[in-house]
Amino acid sequence: MNDHRVYVIGIDLGKNWFHVVAIDERGAELFRKKLNRGQLAEFAITAPRCLIAMEACPGSQFWGRRFQEAGHELRIIPAQFVKPYLKSNKNDFNDAQAIAEAASRESMRCVPLKTMDQIELQALHRVRQRFIVERTAVVNQMRALLLEHGIVIPVGRALFARRLPAILADTGNGLSPRLGQLIARLRRRWLALDEEIDTASAEITQIARESELCRRVSTVPGVGPVISTALVAAVGNGTAFKRARDMSAWLGLVPKQYSTGGKSNLGGISKRGNAYLRMMVIQGARALMIHMKRDPSRMGLWLREVEQRRNPEHYRPVLRALNS
Repeated sequence: MNDHRVYVIGIDLGKNWFHVVAIDERGAELFRKKLNRGQLAEFAITAPRCLIAMEACPGSQFWGRRFQEAGHELRIIPAQFVKPYLKSNKNDFNDAQAIAEAASRESMRCVPLKTMDQIELQALHRVRQRFIVERTAVVNQMRALLLEHGIVIPVGRALFARRLPAILADTGNGLSPRLGQLIARLRRRWLALDEEIDTASAEITQIARESELCRRVSTVPGVGPVISTALVAAVGNGTAFKRARDMSAWLGLVPKQYSTGGKSNLGGISKRGNAYLRMMVIQGARALMIHMKRDPSRMGLWLREVEQRRNPEHYRPVLRALNS
């Protein structure tokens, strides 16, 4: 066996410059290079066919496809799994070496390469969520401005929208014309964001209707177009997981474990993985709670048993929020 054969090439990705470190099967460094975008594209074609490793980050899917199309084996590794292999001070070459060493472990967990449809669907979800966050910020700012003048609005975006025209028309509430104009401008921004969110939601619903995978996922109680498309965008057909519990652990929905000395200690959910997808799944489950309580199905019976074991006060804030 040739001891100097390239086994793994670790690449620390950047916007314009990329740092490359190659190691052999024993972990010895063979070479290191600093390449720009054009040079890295050429390197993907001319480099010896081997295992290419990079950290999961913006750009990793693009470069992963380029190297895979050139005939390389690819591993995209989450950043938290690379960090333990970083030795000495942090710099770009040390990062690339740590990526290469992490990829050399056969048991390393990797991020699958997404299809273009998955990437586009994921982008649609991210843009929609950005509009939702911006709308919440606009509404909160309007509440704060009105509160400075002693005008208190009850909780609820729909109730706020109904009361706002009367507040702006009331000349005796202490609002100056300038502040009233500012509130009106924020309201117009709010309406524009509502339109953007509705457009994105309609597009997601259409995609869910046309996708066979989304239709299959939607058969799960509490899963609709938004959750099904988010799941498909994140995990594709789910072949990366051997069983449902593995996917639950990836989403951070299983108990956090800290065990030692033969004693198992379980805490709350670990909250690891995709925070957006976990939030969607939890919201779907909470919305389902109201209906499953009245459903004589097996899941409804299980839910009633859980509520009997748990403190009812834990569920009342959830039910109040869903009913508001």
